[in-house]
Amino acid sequence: MNWFSIVVFILWIYLLTVLKRGKLDFWYFIAGSVGLFIFSVIWIEPVAVGPIQKAVAAAAGIPGRLTGIYESYFQKGIIFISTGGMSLSLYIDFECSGIIETLAFFALLWFFPVYRLYEKVVVSIAGGLLIFASNVLRIFVICLVVYFFGGDMYFLAHTIIGRLVFYACTITLYFYVFTKSQIIRQKVGGLRYEIHK
Repeated sequence: MNWFSIVVFILWIYLLTVLKRGKLDFWYFIAGSVGLFIFSVIWIEPVAVGPIQKAVAAAAGIPGRLTGIYESYFQKGIIFISTGGMSLSLYIDFECSGIIETLAFFALLWFFPVYRLYEKVVVSIAGGLLIFASNVLRIFVICLVVYFFGGDMYFLAHTIIGRLVFYACTITLYFYVFTKSQIIRQKVGGLRYEIHK
């Protein structure tokens, strides 16, 4: 954390107060979400990425052990796949950790005007866990493809198939957290579309 980032952070907070007082909700959401994401990447990502890499490797190792398809060495963030007389190591790096997607989700959620504070806390926890589980599923699918179709399929499995699985899960999460909740709670004139129990 350097002085420049602290000064920019203070200016960002001031900008948010101006936008809030001016009731410029759209610009408040955009400036808040983008700013929170950038500051999270600068300050939180360097600290959180290491533990998340190990946690993803450890969680992905559970189905690997149960199926016998691969082994996880979570202390080093490595997954070892042995298939058809050849071996392949998959390193859970910055990209595979899912930290960027998680921070983006949190940044959008905390400035999304639909939820109350306690709802944002609950949805943050649930959403973070679902993104984590989606990432573990992605790694498991990559390992499955490599195990059954060989090491030559690694690039296709990692670059396309795994990402399709991960982003399908993430888009579903975004639909339920942002789109559906916005539609259910939107105000039209004096009417409010909200589910009452």
